[in-house]
Amino acid sequence: MNPFERALRSLDRAQQRRTAPAFVIGVIKKYGDDRGGLLAALVTYYAFLALIPLLLLLSTVLGFVLHGNPGAQRAVVDSALADFPIIGSQLRQNVHSVEGSGIALFVALFGLLYGVLGVAQVLQHTMAEVWNVPGARRPGYWGRLARALLLFATLGTGLVLATGAATLTGTTLGGTAARVGSLLLSVLINTALCFACFRILTPAEVRSRALWPGCLAAGPVFTLLQAFGALLVSHQLRHASQIYGFFATVIGLLFWLYLTAQVTVYAAETNVVAARRLWPRSLLQPPLTGPDEEVLEAIAQQEQRRPEQRVEVDFVDEDEPAGDSTGGGDGGGAGDGGRTGRKGGR
Repeated sequence: MNPFERALRSLDRAQQRRTAPAFVIGVIKKYGDDRGGLLAALVTYYAFLALIPLLLLLSTVLGFVLHGNPGAQRAVVDSALADFPIIGSQLRQNVHSVEGSGIALFVALFGLLYGVLGVAQVLQHTMAEVWNVPGARRPGYWGRLARALLLFATLGTGLVLATGAATLTGTTLGGTAARVGSLLLSVLINTALCFACFRILTPAEVRSRALWPGCLAAGPVFTLLQAFGALLVSHQLRHASQIYGFFATVIGLLFWLYLTAQVTVYAAETNVVAARRLWPRSLLQPPLTGPDEEVLEAIAQQEQRRPEQRVEVDFVDEDEPAGDSTGGGDGGGAGDGGRTGRKGGR
C-alpha cells in the first residue's frame, strides 16, 4: 500500500465514523451513482426550451390584453420576471412596448407545450432514477401526463404567490426591512413549493415525510439563486459579456438553470440517503460498506423492465473468483466466502 492510498484509507475511516461527513459523502456518492450530472443537464435542456416560449407567450398575451398601455405592460412583465434574474434584467432594459402577434402566439404555445411536457417528463424520470424505481413499476404515459399537468398548476400557483408576497412586502415595509422580509417569505414559499413539486414527482410509495429534508435544504438555496443569481453569473461571464453580448446572456441563463437543476437533484438525493440511511459510504473500494452494497443492488434492480422479470444481485469477497459465487449448479446461494445476494423485486 503506497503512502497516498494509506492516507486516503485513513481519511475514509475517519469520515465513516462521523455522522455529518458520512452523510454528506453519502449524498455526493449517490449523486454520482445515479449520474446526477446527466439528469441535471436533461432538466436544464428542457427548462430552457420551456422558458423562452413562456416569455414570448407572456409578452404576446400582454400585447393583446394591455394594448396601448405600456406602463401596465412594464409593471406586469417586471413582476412576472422577478424569479428569472438573468433574462429578466435584459428584457427590462430592451422591451419598451409589447405588440400582440398571432404568429408569435402560435409559436409560443407550440414551443411552450413541447418544453413543459419535456421538463415534466424528465423531472419524473429523474425522481424515479434517484429512488431507483424498477422500470416495471413506473407509471405509464397517461399517469405521467396527469402529473405533468398537476405540476404546471402547482408551479403557476407558486409563481403567483411569490409575486404577490413580494409586492405586499414592498408596499407594507421599506428599506432593509422590505428586503429581509421579502427574502424570508421567498424562503418559505420556495420550500413549500419544492415540497409540493417533489410530492407530485416522487413515486407514491415514498412517504411525504421523507421529502422534507431535501426541501428544507433546497428552499433557501433556491432563494439565494433567485436573489443573487444575476451577480453570480455576471461574475463568471464579466469578460465574455463584453465580447459576445447577448450570447453571454444565453450562456448565463443556461448556467443559472443548470445550477437550479443540480440543487433539485441533490435535494432528491438527500431525501433518499436520509430515508434509507445510505451512509457511511466508502471512498476507496474494496471493501464495500453495507450502504455501498444496498445502493449497487438498487441500481441493478431498477433495470427490471417486465413484471415477470427477476433481477438477482450477489456480492463476493475480493479474493474469491467471481465464477464461484453461484455455488455450483444449485442456483441458490453464494460460494464459500461470498455474501449471499438479495433476490429480485424490491
